[in-house]
Order: sequence, then structure tokens, then C-alpha cells
Amino acid sequence: MNIVLTKVTTPIIGWIGSVLGWIINAIYSLLDLIGIPNIGLAIILFTLVIYIFMTPLQIKQQKFSKLNSIMQPEIQKIQKKYKGKKDQESMMKQNEEVTAVYQKYGVSPTGSCVQLLIQMPILLALYQVIYHIPGYITGVREVFTGLATKIMSVEGFSDIISKFLTDNKINMYGIAPNMTFTKETTIDFLYKLTPSQMESFADVSQFSGFADLFADVSEKATHMNSFLNLNISDTPWAIIQSGWSQGNAAGYLLVFAAIMIPFLAWFTQWLNYKLMPQPQNQNDNQPPSTMEASMKSMNTVMPIMSAIFCFSFPVGIGIYWIIGAVIRSVQQVVLNKHMDKIDTEDLIRKNQEKMKKKMEKRGMTAERINQQARMNVRNIQEPVKKTNTKPALTAEEKAEQMKKSTEYYKSSNYKPGSLAAKANMVKQFDEKSKSKKK
Repeated sequence: MNIVLTKVTTPIIGWIGSVLGWIINAIYSLLDLIGIPNIGLAIILFTLVIYIFMTPLQIKQQKFSKLNSIMQPEIQKIQKKYKGKKDQESMMKQNEEVTAVYQKYGVSPTGSCVQLLIQMPILLALYQVIYHIPGYITGVREVFTGLATKIMSVEGFSDIISKFLTDNKINMYGIAPNMTFTKETTIDFLYKLTPSQMESFADVSQFSGFADLFADVSEKATHMNSFLNLNISDTPWAIIQSGWSQGNAAGYLLVFAAIMIPFLAWFTQWLNYKLMPQPQNQNDNQPPSTMEASMKSMNTVMPIMSAIFCFSFPVGIGIYWIIGAVIRSVQQVVLNKHMDKIDTEDLIRKNQEKMKKKMEKRGMTAERINQQARMNVRNIQEPVKKTNTKPALTAEEKAEQMKKSTEYYKSSNYKPGSLAAKANMVKQFDEKSKSKKK
């Protein structure tokens, strides 16, 4: 039986989604109490609350980025030193020296990754909650519950819904023709219908007995989904087509508003990327690294992709992207000013103290930690030179040595290439080796 619930059931993301769902449900309930039960406004406030909670993670990531911009020249110097060396010893030394740089600045190589690993499940769950509003907001679910119950009382209702989806070529995330519809998925289906699709569904002959209920639900859904004269459950592309077909000033204004959703999704995310601290290339003549080039390309492509996706996603998703990017941009401006005031040496000292405490907890003494740090830094600045090495032979000396060796092994009365000659060569080699040891 193919059942798709309106709530996210994926481990971790589903658990986080439940917590986030409780928050957005509380926000919507509060709006309902003051007489403005609007999903668009609830999404804006919800996004604001979540990004405020994630501000400490943003600060930590920015501090790592600030130190990383200082560390990179040293790390690149080490990488250049061992460039082309693939033997195990060289690779181990390279790793040791790079690790020493991180210890020198008191940061972990995985510092930035940890922040991203914490943020990613939250952002994914945030997106899923907004996409499955009825599963998390009780007030929204109750609007469609009565109608869903009436629809399920009709014999063969699941086949009727499947036929409606197929005949009208409607694609919905989590909803597909020929699936077995439950109460949860029927509510999800009704919520995701656009106003025009809801009107067409109400015209299905099997549901003619409760036309008044359809009208009441449609009116409530339009009221709670209306944001700046746009229905957030509708897609910008569908709104553009509908507005253009009206052919009047109101229709063209609707088209303009629908186009602004993808445009603002692109612009706000582009602005957010521009406000982020960019890695500085220490050598202007040196081309950017592969990672830097990839990041620059991604920062250009991702906002464009968001704008393209916005045309086919519900307006509510576009609002979430826009508000999220605006909040991040404001945070970034504040963080940039905050980071400019931070003394780098003081930041390094605090990081070293934190790392020192962590290492002491693992059983390493302070003296050993300091000694290791000094040795590591010395190895970076002054690579260890090998001692007791013999001076390299010149080309003439190598040729003379080869000549003597060849004459030594050829000085015999045996026929060259014979078994006796080869045995004599082995004997002479053993005698020569023994004389060297003496």
C-alpha cells in the first residue's frame, strides 16, 4: 500500500521537522488569535525565528573563515613544497605540517564542516515543514478535515482523485495517481490544489452533494493562503498564465507580482553571496584554485537555479527563499562589522586556550602540548635538513667508479657469458663486500 503522510518521516530530518512544526504551529495559532490567520505571514515569522536561533552557528563559521583566510597562504606554501611527491613519507609529512598550521591557530580542520553539518538538517527540515503545511499546522489541517471526510465517504473516492490528477495533468510533490489515498494524503491533496483546480474538482459529479462545503473550504483556504494578492499554494507560472488571460490592469498587475517572486529569489540570494567574505588571493599573478573557482561558479549558478525553480514551485516556497536570503544578508552585514572589530591575535589566543583544554582532557600535559606546537611551527618555517649525507658524485667520478667495477668483474680467464664466468663474478662480489666491511 503506497501511503505518503503529510509529515516528513525521514530519520533526523523528520525529528527536527517535528520540533520546527511545533514552532510554526504556535506562530500560526498566535496569528489566528489576533485575527490574521495567514500562512504567508506565518512563514515569514517562522523563518525569522529559525535564523535567529542559528546565529551562533553563523558567528562560529565566520570566525573560522576569518582565520582560514590567514592560514591558507601557509597551507598553500606547504602544498607547493610537496607538490608532485606521492610517496607515503612525503604525504605523511605534508599532513603533519598542515595539521601543525591548524594547531598554531587553535582551530580544527573540520571546524567549518561541523557548522554546515549542524545547519543542513535544520534547513532541509525547514523546507519540508513549509512544503507540508497541513501536517504541521493544526488550524490549516482542520479547514480541510471535514471536506476530506465527506470525500472519503464517496465509494471509489481514491480512483476519482487519481482520474482527476491524470485528466488535468496535475503534478504534486508526494501525491501521485493510482496511489491509495488516506485521510492525511486527501487533506494534503486538497491543500495543494490551486483555486482554479479546487473549482474544477468541486464540479466532479460524485461530489455534487456537498457543493456548499467546497465553497466554504475554498473561501477559507483563499483567505489564509492570500499574501500580497497572491495565493501561496499556487505557482508563479500558473498565476502568470491566469493574469495574462484576464487581459486587464488587475491581471497584468498579478503577472508582475508573480514575476517578482522568482526575480527576488535570485536577487536576494545573489546579494547574500556578495556580502559573504571572499577569499583573498595572495598572489595576483596566480590563478584562483580549483576550489575557489568552483565556489565562484556555484555562487553564480545557484541563485539563477532558484529563480528557475521558483516558477514551478508554490509561491510559499519562493517567499521562504526570499525571506531567508534577506535575513541572512542582514545577519551578514552585522557579522561583517563585528568581525572587523575582532582582534585576530586575540581570537587565535582564545582558540589556542580552548584547544589546550581539550587536549589536556585527553591526557596531554601543557608542557608536551607547547613543545609539540613549537616543533610543528619550526618544521613549517624551517624544514628539517638531513645530516651525515655524503656529497654527491660528479659525472666523471661516477664514470670512473663504473669503469673500475666493470674491470674488476671482467678480470678472469673464463669465457665471457659462460656459467663459470658468472659463478666467478658472484665470488668476486662476495670478496669485495667482505673487504668493505673490514
